Amino acid sequence: MKQIPILDLRGQHRALRDELMTAIEGVIDAGQYIVGPNVGAFENEFADYLGARHAIGLNSGTDALHLALRALDIGPGDEVITTTFSFIATAEAISIVGATPVFVDIDPWTYQIDPRSVQASITSRTRAIIPVHLYGSPAPMSEITRIAQQHGLAVIEDCAQSVAAELEGRKTGTLGTIAAFSFFPSKNLGACGDAGAIVTDREDLAQRVRALRAHGGRKKYYHEEIGLNSRLDELQAAILRVKLRHLDVWTMARRAIAERYNAGFATVTGIRTPVEEPGCYNVYHQYTIGVGERDVLQAKLREAGISTAVYYPLPLHLQPAYAMLGGKPGDMPFAEEAARSVLSLPISPDISDEDQARVVESVRDLAVTLSAA
Repeated sequence: MKQIPILDLRGQHRALRDELMTAIEGVIDAGQYIVGPNVGAFENEFADYLGARHAIGLNSGTDALHLALRALDIGPGDEVITTTFSFIATAEAISIVGATPVFVDIDPWTYQIDPRSVQASITSRTRAIIPVHLYGSPAPMSEITRIAQQHGLAVIEDCAQSVAAELEGRKTGTLGTIAAFSFFPSKNLGACGDAGAIVTDREDLAQRVRALRAHGGRKKYYHEEIGLNSRLDELQAAILRVKLRHLDVWTMARRAIAERYNAGFATVTGIRTPVEEPGCYNVYHQYTIGVGERDVLQAKLREAGISTAVYYPLPLHLQPAYAMLGGKPGDMPFAEEAARSVLSLPISPDISDEDQARVVESVRDLAVTLSAA
């Protein structure tokens, strides 16, 4: 039986092989591997693509979150509000700088951070909000930025899953104070290794991040503060420059697959398809359904040769790493229910029509069978 992976980058890389090898060989031939011409060119091209003033290449999305917080002078004694329904890197960065993550619940329909919970969690120690554009759909940024402005807070966009997504015609990453992007290989714009970037319109923040990523110095061997080594690799920058040229085509392919899935599941009781809010342009980093008997369905799909994934099985407030914050089951019921019911289906841009049809048919038939049992 042919297996349908949730993501297979080999097909993408085969299609781009000549372009990628030319770019890689160009780096090797030039002999400049650290903050070379491809890093600078990618930063300019990525900023132009988003409509931002500055993009600073880094070695991971986690470092992008970390250095965004550092650039804003957030540290011990400060609180940062974020969603409990995200990958741990969102909270990890807050902890790395010595601040305290304050987790809030999600909107049960969109899975995005709930602005009402954000408002209710603000204290005198709150310094920033980190909304996560989960699954490739924009978070409710109008409400988040209104709350932030009302209380004098920074907004750090976690755009790890949302490159090319838009809200009211503006791309994510340009809606807050500063934004963090991941180019982990599985992202919609992925490198062939770890990579990330910070995006901002503020000159002061951009210059601070550029210094922090290079051991805290703006001039070689002169260090104004303690930084770290977090520079985007020249080879990865060359690869990202190639892939950026194809991003819009891949995004349209993802959206077409999502439309096909939506149509296929429209009449099936028990399957909750993704909600695309007005003004939102979802790039479907994941196509995630909500379904009862999720674990049973996932197991049966695995038997049928269809790979799926659960993002995420345990909310952050219940993670052992954050036990010291005192989170307990029932604290955030919508996120906890999502963790029990979400299932992400294959949505690689190059998945064949035949495989798409097989996914729809298998999920639909198994969901109907389970709901009837």
